[in-house]
Amino acid sequence: MPSKRDYYEVLGISSTSSEEEIKRAFRRLAMEYHPDRNNEAGAEAKFKEVNEAYQVLTDEEKRSVYDRFGHAGLDANGGGQGFEGFETFGGLGDIFDAFFGGSGNRTRSGPQRGSDLAIELTLSFEEAALGTQREVEIERSEACQQCKGSRAESGTSSVECTTCHGGGQVRRSQQSLFGQFTQVTTCPTCRGEGRVIPKPCSACQGIGQERVNRKISIRVPAGVEDGSRIRLNGEGEAGIQGGSRGDLYTTFHVKEHSYFKRHGFNLLYDLPINFAQAALGDTVKVPTLYESEELKVPAGVQNDMLLRLKGKGIQHLNGNRKGDLLVRVCVVTPKKLTSEQIQLFTELAEDLEKPDGNEQQSSWFDRVKDTFGSS
Repeated sequence: MPSKRDYYEVLGISSTSSEEEIKRAFRRLAMEYHPDRNNEAGAEAKFKEVNEAYQVLTDEEKRSVYDRFGHAGLDANGGGQGFEGFETFGGLGDIFDAFFGGSGNRTRSGPQRGSDLAIELTLSFEEAALGTQREVEIERSEACQQCKGSRAESGTSSVECTTCHGGGQVRRSQQSLFGQFTQVTTCPTCRGEGRVIPKPCSACQGIGQERVNRKISIRVPAGVEDGSRIRLNGEGEAGIQGGSRGDLYTTFHVKEHSYFKRHGFNLLYDLPINFAQAALGDTVKVPTLYESEELKVPAGVQNDMLLRLKGKGIQHLNGNRKGDLLVRVCVVTPKKLTSEQIQLFTELAEDLEKPDGNEQQSSWFDRVKDTFGSS
């Protein structure tokens, strides 16, 4: 399969060209190669290539992908497909319609989906980890209670537009260099609806909607992270002319915990212990998100060693599995010592230098345990 040409090269423009410059280049080349005007061999293929380049470069998202990854990026995202025919422009007149405000295939205005809304919600560390239910208040548009969205005053209704006779469009002929073209535009009286309202609703002034404050209950799933976003279907702005509601997007911000650190679905907790506990081992209680757990600290544990409590971390989203609690051992060096403690450490320093000091060290450890105790 032959490789595709650079889209900017196809239109004869630079990669920094504006949308208006892209349209001008396309209009010139489309007029030159359109099959209605050019019967030369290869003209149809050339027009398809120009059409494809235009569709990509006038689409902000597709153009961004193309600028970064070229044709391979569009193929991977499905953006480089669907250019085999003349789906954008049927005949030569359609090109003029697209650039001068008309379209031979346009129909009257119909139902339109409402806009999406977005809010931000701050959660505590525990709420994000364990999940919760939060109630928020949002302002959004809803159907006018008085006219029920009809936009007409009670007891009245809309009537057929006398300008377009219900078609939602008006036609006018236009003479150009290439002959006479018929331009179809949206009716300026009814704005494409085909009907007008003689007596608009007094409550909403004929808009059919009103702004209201509405309380929404949001279920926060266990395990969400800072920056996570969920969508609530149908909780956005009201649609137009019976169109569906938009959606509500909620972005979460999670506060830091006083002693837990999150790493994926695992938690990290720093456990301070003294020298006696590190040398002799101990059983200590550590906090978790659920309840305190006993943890066995092995004898001879080293500073920064990680001990694990399985299943005591954060629950995976959309699952029953939980991460682990990783307990990092932090051996704390005492800043102040009593005279007895100083003597014990002095004896230990002497004992550790003796190859055969095992029995003496054992006795020393017993005394240290009695002196320092367990924290």
